[in-house]
Amino acid sequence: LLNYDNMARFHRRTCIILLLFILFICSMMMALKTLRPDRAGFGDPFGLGLLPELQQRTFLENKHSSLNAAKEDRVANTNTHSIAVNSMKTSMASIRKLEEELPLPNYNFHVFYYSWFGNPQFDGKYIHWNHPLVPHWDSKIANNYPKGRHNPPDDIASSFYPELGTYSSKDPAVIEAHMQQMRSASVGVIALSWYPPGMADENGEPAEDLVPVILDNAHKYNLKVTFHIEPYKDRDDRSMYSNVKYIVDKYGGHPAFYWHKTSTGRNLPMFYVYDSYVTIPEIWANLLTVSGSQSIRNTQYDGLFIALLVEEKHKHDIHRSGFDGIYTYFATNGFSYGSSHHNWPTLKAFCDSNNLMFIPSVGPGYTDTSIRPWNNHNTRNRVNGKYYETSFSAALLVRPEIISITSFNEWHEGTQIEKAVPKRTGQVTYLDYKPHKPTMYLELTHKWSEKYSKEKEQWLI
Repeated sequence: LLNYDNMARFHRRTCIILLLFILFICSMMMALKTLRPDRAGFGDPFGLGLLPELQQRTFLENKHSSLNAAKEDRVANTNTHSIAVNSMKTSMASIRKLEEELPLPNYNFHVFYYSWFGNPQFDGKYIHWNHPLVPHWDSKIANNYPKGRHNPPDDIASSFYPELGTYSSKDPAVIEAHMQQMRSASVGVIALSWYPPGMADENGEPAEDLVPVILDNAHKYNLKVTFHIEPYKDRDDRSMYSNVKYIVDKYGGHPAFYWHKTSTGRNLPMFYVYDSYVTIPEIWANLLTVSGSQSIRNTQYDGLFIALLVEEKHKHDIHRSGFDGIYTYFATNGFSYGSSHHNWPTLKAFCDSNNLMFIPSVGPGYTDTSIRPWNNHNTRNRVNGKYYETSFSAALLVRPEIISITSFNEWHEGTQIEKAVPKRTGQVTYLDYKPHKPTMYLELTHKWSEKYSKEKEQWLI
């Protein structure tokens, strides 16, 4: 019994000592853990670097690990590059597939396009969406209407609201969307509003640096780009020669640059000249007639120059100036002699007898009261697309070689065929295309493009 008690005491003592030893070891581990530097990762051999041999071995192991990591990074970078290349190929393939699904472009349909819009994200401020209200020239009338400027994004200088919102013309996604929309409408040529480098309209900013981007995106959709030269300050025969030379030298080699094949087999660039009537015929003749002092004729910069006709008398001035054709621009039937549909047969006959092109301008409607609140009498209601179709019908009656469309995106004057959506704010309820879809006017353009192509085949019989 005594031996049994002694053995029991011995076991208890041994267990207590063992337990104290285990507690001591745990305490030491906890103490070492608290001394481990914060930067050490989980499982890092803290303290082993104090031993020279282990330090050397650790360095070699770390170096080996670093080399493996670098190798893995190179593989990862190669994979990332491959993914980027494949993504680009996929993107291009998607564009090609989309391009194949879209209707064929009709290079006899030209649409006026504006790249003058800006927003804070891309331009640091709103441009053109905040257009000021233009006062009437008669101060007595002007006093009856509001003054000031619009305040985007809810209050914009348009009676309609774009599906893309208050976009910037610099936004690559917007440019891409515009090309898709124009191609879906079966338009073939973009008539790009253009000012010389460093110049712009009084409410805009210079946008000439966007031309290469627009050309590149147009090419992806098999669209062509021609130039709609705006009436910048001091525009004359000399500056126009310089402008044409600049455009042809810089952009003439681009695959999206528009060359028009004439009846004599020549391929020439085309230039729409807005407000051409502001300059007297004698100045234009210096540039556009063979004997002119600044003649561009029979040079490498020769082209087709299309003048804007507003009044009936302009047709004689245009002929005397040496222009190659006439366009009417305004989408307001009855507003001017040139924009009145019933005058188009007479104008076409005049052009035919004087070897001029006649390019009527059709449009879906007109309302500019968001910037000219006093101009309500010139509003042309869209009548759910009937106004647009009437314009096309009048244009086809005169069998023109080219039809121009006013416009893709002149939102201020409400002539756009670009997608618009319903919108209501506390201040204003915008017009829209209901009960039809936002694509309505693109679809109508496509419809009439096909109709034009079919009828044109009959004209040639």
